[in-house]
Amino acid sequence: MVLFRNQISSLIISTLLGFVALSTIVFQGIGTQALAQKSDSTKKPRLKVNPSELAPTYPAKAPPPRTNPLPNERQKQENSVEIDYRIGALQADYTGNLWVGSWRGLTRIDPNTGKILARVSLPHLTIGDIAQDKVGRLWVGTYGGLKRIDPRSSEITAQNLFLPSKRVLSLLVDKRGYLWVGTDNGLALISPDQGLLMTTLKKLPGVSANAMTLDAEGQLWVGTLDRLVRVNTASAFVIKQIDRLPGGTVQALATSPEGLIWAGMPNNLLVINPKTGVVLRSVTPLRGRNVKSIQFAKDGSVWVGTNNGLLRLNPHTGAVLDRVPGLPSSRVLAIAPDVGNKLWIGTTEGLAWLMPNMKQARPHFGFTRAVE
Repeated sequence: MVLFRNQISSLIISTLLGFVALSTIVFQGIGTQALAQKSDSTKKPRLKVNPSELAPTYPAKAPPPRTNPLPNERQKQENSVEIDYRIGALQADYTGNLWVGSWRGLTRIDPNTGKILARVSLPHLTIGDIAQDKVGRLWVGTYGGLKRIDPRSSEITAQNLFLPSKRVLSLLVDKRGYLWVGTDNGLALISPDQGLLMTTLKKLPGVSANAMTLDAEGQLWVGTLDRLVRVNTASAFVIKQIDRLPGGTVQALATSPEGLIWAGMPNNLLVINPKTGVVLRSVTPLRGRNVKSIQFAKDGSVWVGTNNGLLRLNPHTGAVLDRVPGLPSSRVLAIAPDVGNKLWIGTTEGLAWLMPNMKQARPHFGFTRAVE
């Protein structure tokens, strides 16, 4: 019986050893096969290509019409390497110099000679507006936030990015010296000394603060996407709204010496009584014109920049006194009258200036595309 058990044990051990040996052979075979497949896979297949297949083919159709890019696509275009000559903001400072905000940066010039005095390096070049506070500091609203500039050193001394939106469209210093910042997503009040956010008005009726002006009482008027909004500068509360305006969106605002509000629309120019909110008149020569900027001159006349030229009007009758030829572009974005005894004009194709008795405007070649 013991011998029988020993024979069985020997048989089992032999069988197991044989199984292990067989397994080793099988696994070795699998590994060899895998290596062979890997080696074969490194060999690039040779394809026979017909040369005609390499030539691109296009459908025989006209390309689709160009559409306005979405906001995020606009930002990509603004940051592209292609030079953009748009001058969107002009601001005279207390020393008599002129600050030029272009889509390439911020520059200070002597308006008497046109000489470039300084350039300010900004992280975001696209400038929406410029304002100067009570002590002479310069505030620059860009499409990447708000910057405070020391005009003597041309250095950034403060910045605030905690706004309803970083895309700043308009700036205004009220009678108390506080800075109002209009963005495409609401309104903010900034302390000019610390550069700190004091309060916000995110639920601004009409959403986007495109333009601002102060009335005779020192209250703030804001032009938005579909109305005019009057804001109490002390409380930041909305105290009046004027909607259903002919033209809808308010793109430019100015207060006349008589205290009337002039509002530029995509197809109109309106004169509004701020006390009653009544539209007094639509300026006849500007009906159907896209008004982008409004500025009153020292002589009492009003300059109006449109997408189709620059006009000087009689503010009482609305009659056209002058039409300015010779601009780098007919699309006028910014106006600065009575600076260095000149009128300065920012257009989509650069900067120009005009003096009394000149037949046409002349370009500033430091900000204008060279004429070939």
